[in-house]
Formats: sequence, C-alpha cells, structure tokens
Amino acid sequence: MPITLKSAPEIEAMRVAGRLASEVLDYITPFVRAGATTGELDRLCHEYMVNVQHTVPAPLNYAPPGYRPYPRSICTSVNHQVCHGIPGEKVLKNGDILNIDITVIKDGFHGDTSRMFVIGEPSVAARRLCRVTFECMWLGIDQVRPGATIGDIGHAIQRHAEASGFSVVREFCGHGIGRRFHEEPQVLHYGQPGSGERLEPGMIFTIEPMINAGRREVREMADGWTIVTKDHSLSAQWEHTVLVTESGHEVLTVSAGTPPRPQAPDATG
Repeated sequence: MPITLKSAPEIEAMRVAGRLASEVLDYITPFVRAGATTGELDRLCHEYMVNVQHTVPAPLNYAPPGYRPYPRSICTSVNHQVCHGIPGEKVLKNGDILNIDITVIKDGFHGDTSRMFVIGEPSVAARRLCRVTFECMWLGIDQVRPGATIGDIGHAIQRHAEASGFSVVREFCGHGIGRRFHEEPQVLHYGQPGSGERLEPGMIFTIEPMINAGRREVREMADGWTIVTKDHSLSAQWEHTVLVTESGHEVLTVSAGTPPRPQAPDATG
C-alpha cells in the first residue's frame, strides 16, 4: 500500500485528533496511583473519550487479520509488559512503571500517543529506563525532515538505547496514520542511516520506541495481545504522532500536559 500524503484539511483534522488523544492522557494522570486497577483507568478513559470528547476509542474491538478483537479502549502495559497490555484486575503498586497508549478517532481521523507513568518511588534503574526511552523518542523525532529517511530515525533511537545499555524491540514499530489506524510507512526503531523510505512533506506517522532493560526478545501472552519481555526485564515506551513539514516536522500529539522535550538528549546514557 502506498504512503498517503495528507492535504492541508487532513493535516488540520489530524492536529485535532492528536491533541484530543494527548488530552486523554492529561485527564487520566491524577488517577494513575498505587491501588488503582488498570481496568479502572480504562473505564475512566473510555467515559472521557465517549462522553466528554465525543471521540471513538480506536482500540475497542480493533481486530487486524489474525487477531481476536481487542476488548478494551486503551492499552496498559505494566513493568515487563512491552505493549498491548489489556486493562483488567491488575492493581498498580509502589515502584511499578506503566505505559498508557491512547488512540482516538475524531471526525474519521486517528490520534495516537502514549506516555510512561511511574507509581510512587520506582527504582533508579526503572526511572533511568523511562528517561532514556523518552530521549530515544525525541532523538528519532529530531531526524524528521524532508529528504531524511526512515533509517535515520531508527538509527538515532538504536544508537542511544544501546549506548545506554538497553535493547530495542524489533517486532513492533511506528506506523503511518490518518483515516486508518495503521498505514504505511512502517517506522522501525533501529536501522542504518540513509536506508528506507525518504520523507516527504505531508507524511504523518508515529514514533514509538519500545526499549527493554534486558534483552530485546519478546513473546505474546495467551490473551493474544499482551507482549512481554522474554527475560522478564522492564520495558518502556513513549509515542508521538509526527507530521513532516516543508522545513522539518511538527508533533501533532500535544496538549497542555504533554511532557516537554528533554533539554539535550544525547547518546551518553
């Protein structure tokens, strides 16, 4: 399937959808605390999306080929869960780290973003993993400009993650997004500079590195969705949706509570 370049009206619709997705994360932040269940977080987000924003939770009943329908409105991945964690009875406890992944549909367009949350006082190692993963995402975003390539993004992410002693999950990647949840291109979070598709103004895609504290290998749980690290090491993920502009890029998943870009991410770890 070819890459779809978005028109000016489509870009404006994507700005709206991206902001709304980010605002769901702003809304849920005060509720993310020890004692809460991931199922409660899902219920609150669902009610906010449907009743306040009048958006559609894109994950709910989403069923790509070969998958059973996803049963919840958000993804909640705790500790060694890499992505696609299904909310349920899991009780958050002091020291946990949690990724909440939100995708909304507004007027036919998708907004997709995720953030890491730390519960209480996590270990120094857990905090460092979350920080380095955040830096990896931004180092990838920094590569986005006309004439750059998908490989430039992946290389910047991989270099920083591995220099910091972490590993990059290979089985899942960023993706084009618009009227469809998942479009071309696939945005790998590893690779060689100058490889892959060349970026053009009007492309919109996610950058969402999944970084493991241990080895990069993952496995799928029996629920058919939740992905975990094979070695049970911690995993972290951050995600933004990014537009390629005429002169560089624009991050579309921005709201009042969006964590600011790190001051000077580098490859020192």
